Amino acid sequence: MHDDREYILKLAHDNKIRFIRLWFTDILGFLKSFAITIDELEDAINEGVRFDGATLHGYIRSDEEEMIALPDVSTFQVLPWRPKEDSVARMFCDIYNVDMTPYENDSRYILKKSLQKAASMGFTYYTGPEIEFFFFKNSESPLTLDHGRYFDNTPLDAASDFRRHTVLTLEKMGINVISSHHEGANSQHEIDLRHNDALTTADNIMTFKVVAKEIGQMNSIYASFMPKPLAGQNGSGLHVHQSLFRNDENIFFDPSNEYHLSEDGRHFIAGLLKHAEEFIPVTNQWINSYKRFTTGYEAPTKISWSTRSQSALVRIPNSRPDKPSSMRIELRNPDPACNPYLAFSVMLAAGLKGIENSYELPESIDTLIRQNRQDEVKSIPMHLHDALSSFRASDLMKETLGPVLFEKFLQNKLFEEEEYKRYITDFEIQKYLPVL
Repeated sequence: MHDDREYILKLAHDNKIRFIRLWFTDILGFLKSFAITIDELEDAINEGVRFDGATLHGYIRSDEEEMIALPDVSTFQVLPWRPKEDSVARMFCDIYNVDMTPYENDSRYILKKSLQKAASMGFTYYTGPEIEFFFFKNSESPLTLDHGRYFDNTPLDAASDFRRHTVLTLEKMGINVISSHHEGANSQHEIDLRHNDALTTADNIMTFKVVAKEIGQMNSIYASFMPKPLAGQNGSGLHVHQSLFRNDENIFFDPSNEYHLSEDGRHFIAGLLKHAEEFIPVTNQWINSYKRFTTGYEAPTKISWSTRSQSALVRIPNSRPDKPSSMRIELRNPDPACNPYLAFSVMLAAGLKGIENSYELPESIDTLIRQNRQDEVKSIPMHLHDALSSFRASDLMKETLGPVLFEKFLQNKLFEEEEYKRYITDFEIQKYLPVL
């Protein structure tokens, strides 16, 4: 660690860094930061920097609470959109109490704890995200830039240069991109990141959001990760490909089983399905998130699994028998407005519970549709209020998130519901005012 710190100090000076932005994530997944000068960097990476930790609590702010932000030196990256004469770098931080014990409400710490549990079982948890988002003309209303659909090219894909600029910037920051394309809705895009350990992936998703918004701001447009900004068109998902490795072996792969899916893989999916209603408020945390779960818009609606159905919560992608490392499980319900650290934590907890207790995988939605039995499958909750009832009663969520963060998250969501109840929507004005 000492050598790493010395290397970062040298790297910062060699790149003529003037400021370092210290990044951390609040309970709702909003990126927070403050800047230090290069002169303060050595003290910061050795001792951390004091700040008001109440900023981590989302909308439910308590009294000022002094915390320590300790930079993770492995996350040092120069921000390529800043001018070279006043170069700026960023580092993600872990949050500590003033006595240097880990702060239990730090999202990054929650994920680290979940990954440690997986490690104690001999597993490394990898995730690969497909991130959907929109480029709009401004942040005031969802005015689209194009009328493009899936894989359209210029001129229908008017924002192709903005998307390309986003990809190039991500790669400059060491984030590997697999592919990018125009998505199914007008002005909607998808960029797929290469899989990595879950902590790195969560950091990369947070970086992705900043990069997309910076590229938008530089071009006088607006990048939005709102789950369902356009009525009558697809919403944005965050499809997460997951795999568990034991050393170099993908434990989800078994060439002798159907779909090349191992017994542990089947148990993992069963865990996701059994606990989905409990974790959905974390993976889909906003009132707007539930507008996306509508039939006909390529979003999941059923708590089931499939190899191809768009209505299923979990999909098993085709895997090559000669490439066992590529075997993975795709969870399709998360959206890009979630807190990825908490989302990965609860997803992993559900899957591991399935393995620990050898949950039996139910029949696929494909089989049930053929037998005209699809009504036997539970639907994804259609409202945040309904989802919160399962979350509130979940011992697994309380154990995974910790009792304090669990309660603070719940308070934030109840506050959002109360805000929404008091709001008069455009729908109500347009529908009722002229006739009532």
